[in-house]
Amino acid sequence: MREYIVQKGDTLHRVASAFKISADTLIVDNPWAATQPYLISGQVLYIRPSTDRKYVIQPGEYARQIAKQFGVELDELRLANPGLAEHDFTEGKTIVIPEDHQDQIVRLRGEYGYEDLKEDLAALALRYPFIEVGSIGTSVMGKDIPYVRIGQGTRKIHANASVHANEWLTTPCLLRFIEQYAQGIDGTEEHIGTSQWVYGGSPQDLLEHTSLWVVPMVNPDGVELVQQGVLPTHPLYHDLKKWNEGRADYRGWKANIRGVDLNDQFPAYWEEEVRRRGKIGPSRRDYAGPAPLSEPESKALADLTEREQFDMVLSIHSQGQEIYWNYRDLEPKESRDWALRLAAATGYRAVKLGGSDAGYKDWFIQRFGKPGFTVEVGLGVNPLPMRDYDDIAAEVGMLMAAVLSW
Repeated sequence: MREYIVQKGDTLHRVASAFKISADTLIVDNPWAATQPYLISGQVLYIRPSTDRKYVIQPGEYARQIAKQFGVELDELRLANPGLAEHDFTEGKTIVIPEDHQDQIVRLRGEYGYEDLKEDLAALALRYPFIEVGSIGTSVMGKDIPYVRIGQGTRKIHANASVHANEWLTTPCLLRFIEQYAQGIDGTEEHIGTSQWVYGGSPQDLLEHTSLWVVPMVNPDGVELVQQGVLPTHPLYHDLKKWNEGRADYRGWKANIRGVDLNDQFPAYWEEEVRRRGKIGPSRRDYAGPAPLSEPESKALADLTEREQFDMVLSIHSQGQEIYWNYRDLEPKESRDWALRLAAATGYRAVKLGGSDAGYKDWFIQRFGKPGFTVEVGLGVNPLPMRDYDDIAAEVGMLMAAVLSW
C-alpha cells in the first residue's frame, strides 16, 4: 500500500481513475471514505498497486490480432509493452493490454468537472486548428463559461449542456460528439483511421454549410459544488448550507452557486413560472431568481443567442429520454416534424409539454419564432451514473448528427 494525500478537487472516482483501480476497491481499503459525502483536502488514502489488464498470448497469435481483439491501436499495445517486437509474441507470455481509446481526448477520469473541460478544450483546439474556443462570459464565482465553434456556414446551430448542476454528465457527452465531428473533418495523415464518425454523410459537407456553437458547461460553479461539496472557507458556505436544507451532500443541487435555477431565468412568462414554482428565495432547485436574467450565466447565454441569431437551439438536460419541442403554440410548424425526426434518431419520445415557462428553449421560441428543443438524456436519478456515459454519449451523437444534417 502507498499513501496518497487528498488534494483540492479530488473525488473517489478521480483518485481511483488516476491510480487505475476501481472506486469500490478504494473504499474497501479506506472504508471511512464511504461514510462522508466528499473527500477533504489533507486526508490520507491508502492505495493498493494497480491491477493492469493483462493477457496471456495464445498459440499462433500476433500483435495485430491481439490489438484488434481488445479494440486498441497497435502502437498503444507496443507502448504498453516496451521492447516487445511485433513478431516476438511467444505463446504463454503475459502482456499488458492498455486502456481503450488512449488517443481520445474527451473521456471520463472520474466525475467530469470544470478543470477537465478546460484541459480538453485546449487539447481539442491544439489538435484541430479549425476549432474555435472562447468564453461567452463569467459565472458568479468568476469562472469563464467556454464556448466551442466549428464551421463558418450560414446555418447557425447552438447546443448547451450542464445548465443544471447535477446534470454534469451531459457535458462530456456533448463534447465527445465535438471530438468525433472534428475527427471526421480532419483529413491529415496523422488522424486518418482514428475518425469515429459513424453517423453517415460527410462531416466536411456539414462543416461547409453549418456553424455549430456549443456551450458545454453553462453552470460551472454549480457543477463544482455538486462534485466536490463546499468548505467553510467558501464565501457562501453558510448560505449554501441553509439553501441545501442542512444537507452536507450537494448531489441533488440543480441551481447555480446563488441558489437560482438557471433554466427558470429567461423572460418567457417568467412571472407565471415564479408563481407555479412557489419558491420565494434561493434553493437547491426551482427558484427563478429575483428577476429574469439576474444571473451572469443565464445572461451570458441570452446575450450569445441575441448576438448570433441561431437558426435552431438545443438545451441538453437529464433525465427521461424525452424531447420537448413546443412552447405556448409559438413554435414554427416544422418543430413537431423535427422533434419526430430527432426521436427516431435517438429512440427518445417527442413530447408536447405544457405548464412550463421561463426556460431557455421557451424564450428562444418566443423571441425568435424558430425551432428550439429541450432534450432530456438518459434514465435514472441525477447525477446519472458514470457507467451510462458511453450509451448516453452515443445517443447525444445521433441527436447532434441529425440536427447538423437539417
